[in-house]
Amino acid sequence: MTVRAVVTGIGVVAPSGVGAEAHWATVLAGTRRTGPITLFDPAGYPTRVAGEVPDFDPAGHADTRQRVQTDRWTHLGFAATRLALADAGLPEVSPDPYRWAVTLASSSGGNLFGQRELQRLWGGPSRTVGAYQSIAWFYAASVGQLSIRHQFKGPSGVTVSESAGGLDSLAHAVRTIRRGTPVVIAGATECPLSPYALACQLRSGLLSDVSDPERAYRPFDADARGYVPAEGGAVFVVEELGHALARGARVYGEITGWAATHDAAPTDPDGGPDPTHYARALRLALDRAGVRGHDVDVIWPDALGVPAYDRAEAAALRAVFGARTPPVTTQKPLTGRAHQGGSALDAATALLAFHHGLLPASVGPERPAPGCELSFLRQSRRPRSRIALVGARGFDGFNSALVLRGAAPPPGCGDG
Repeated sequence: MTVRAVVTGIGVVAPSGVGAEAHWATVLAGTRRTGPITLFDPAGYPTRVAGEVPDFDPAGHADTRQRVQTDRWTHLGFAATRLALADAGLPEVSPDPYRWAVTLASSSGGNLFGQRELQRLWGGPSRTVGAYQSIAWFYAASVGQLSIRHQFKGPSGVTVSESAGGLDSLAHAVRTIRRGTPVVIAGATECPLSPYALACQLRSGLLSDVSDPERAYRPFDADARGYVPAEGGAVFVVEELGHALARGARVYGEITGWAATHDAAPTDPDGGPDPTHYARALRLALDRAGVRGHDVDVIWPDALGVPAYDRAEAAALRAVFGARTPPVTTQKPLTGRAHQGGSALDAATALLAFHHGLLPASVGPERPAPGCELSFLRQSRRPRSRIALVGARGFDGFNSALVLRGAAPPPGCGDG
């Protein structure tokens, strides 16, 4: 019998709020949480709008030593992991360390920490960096710290595929479970909001330069001008189904299919990607889940907000589903694009939608751009098949897709 992997805990730390229910309330209300960057002074940059986690205090989630040794990106990971474990009804320290693992996605790493230390090196009188520079910035820092803190000593790792990584981490969690590890922490957080990180993103030519937060990030819209960066994301407890049922855990849903492909081409802000490889990832995920196109209840797209990329994503969806796609919904305009944390957040939204028995309406587009005329979900509605397809594309050619089958909502849910 094929081993089945289910999600039993969700921890959200995002501009939409701290905690899964705070995030869900923001999604239902359609409240935009992007605004002026406050983590540093962005006055000299064309992009000055971002999604920041409101009122986030790392002291509530990490002790002094951990805060000194790590970056804000890892602090967000600490918080999301603690929330996911509590949501799953699991202890913070594993009682069986070698049967618990952690696999998160990473992209820019601890860039706020690195910025501070390099400024001290080149601009301070000491011309030194702190002792923790070597362990705070690199891509595996959050996984390593969580492994130590929570005693996750099973086969752990990091997926590095930019925005696609949030979905890749969940796929890797399923593979780890099928190899015999019953509990895996997966997902991603991100904090791409430092002067250096913003400069790197500006170099891509994909960031929005619109100063009005209400108009800055408009995927698939005729007025789309690029994406708004964001911090945060979501972390999940993924369990082998039998392990979850044996302890009476609440199940949000099952990861039934996944796929990853690559364009083998660099990011081009003007030409956009060839939709062929992204479409192939979507098809493979559906095939591996044993799901036919008309069975899909809803699609969460990558929704970059760059016209050429939006057209390519719409073309990929039409290539898979035909002229009339299943309902498409995105909430990224509410939060900004948190890179690998953003695709993890989309997966969390999908699972919460099934848990509450309500598929949330898409935030835009108001006027679909030519070539982007998809079946956008204009009003919230109850799910039918409880099957979601989540897509994500990372810069320089990464494509990933994930199929989630939601569990039936508990009695009393379905009204939001």
